[in-house]
Amino acid sequence: MFSFFKKKAPPAPVPVAGPVAIDVPTAPPPTIVEVPTALQPAVAAAAAVPTPRQGWLDRLRSGLRKTGGAIAQVFTGTQIDDALYEELESALLMADAGVKATEFLLQDLKRRVKEAKCTEPAQVKALLADALAELLAPLEQPLTVGRHHPTVIMVVGVNGAGKTTSIGKLTRHLAEAEQTVLLAAADTFRAAAREQLAIWADRNRVEIVSQEGGDPAAVSFDAVTAGKARGRDVVIADTAGRLPTQLHLMEELRKIRRVIAKAEPTAPHEVLLVVDGNTGQNALAQVKSFDDALHLTGLIVTKLDGTAKGGVLAAIALWSRERAQRDASLRPVPVYFIGVGEKLEDLQTFSAREFAQALLN
Repeated sequence: MFSFFKKKAPPAPVPVAGPVAIDVPTAPPPTIVEVPTALQPAVAAAAAVPTPRQGWLDRLRSGLRKTGGAIAQVFTGTQIDDALYEELESALLMADAGVKATEFLLQDLKRRVKEAKCTEPAQVKALLADALAELLAPLEQPLTVGRHHPTVIMVVGVNGAGKTTSIGKLTRHLAEAEQTVLLAAADTFRAAAREQLAIWADRNRVEIVSQEGGDPAAVSFDAVTAGKARGRDVVIADTAGRLPTQLHLMEELRKIRRVIAKAEPTAPHEVLLVVDGNTGQNALAQVKSFDDALHLTGLIVTKLDGTAKGGVLAAIALWSRERAQRDASLRPVPVYFIGVGEKLEDLQTFSAREFAQALLN
């Protein structure tokens, strides 16, 4: 289970690097709660009882075993030659890395091999892990709540990606970190969606705002308004699943975002897309479409415990990098969490190095 820790701001304002400075002289500084990445220091140990990641990492490696085995086979030869790179190109494409990310990784790998003066294929595999981890590194960022009160999180995605389940797991961990949460059942299209979210609300002992057959935007507005009035730390809005090609439904998501902003001008503070890790390059298409419509702030990648190949994260990382290069005002879209199963502890923070090693086994 990933852990939370509380970090109190010092009493005097401290300059913050970057374009935005937080300065609230008339009120006490907010409590910031972060979901730390796996590589952050163990200051997080001061929080609630942490659960070792090792078992979870074993399940991640198991879920990506097919990809890892195919790539490992490439390095069983005795020479570093064109044939090795051709086989590696095929393996990466089969792993759903996509053409652009595969070309990027191969060029980077050849540079590293030349600089390191490698002579053994096994050394090339280690350098590939380094290249992949470096490409994925910008996606490794913690989800932060507490800078806004309440922090409003809007969760979107296609049907079956695991939105509601991911919301339930995130809510549980937030509640365990002593953050008060209010849920908005804004998925009024899918049968039993409201009931499913209500089960998670009851299980986590948090409040839920819902309306049977109500307008999704109205439910979201009511939830944010209630969250402010009741002093809740976090408001999470579950929305209906829809394909990016369903333009009228995508417009409904834009409406929800606009209406949330009417309830709280700075909200939503996070727009998270839940992506099924089994969908291959289609996952990248979803990220692009939802970002165009809603300006995503983060991703949750689920179901990396079965037939998922995992390479699509490299494609997403390259797209995110190019997106930030085109527009300096846009930061890379991070992967906040990845999931390998249905249990609460199966949703964990994303680590670029851990994922690269798991993918290459």
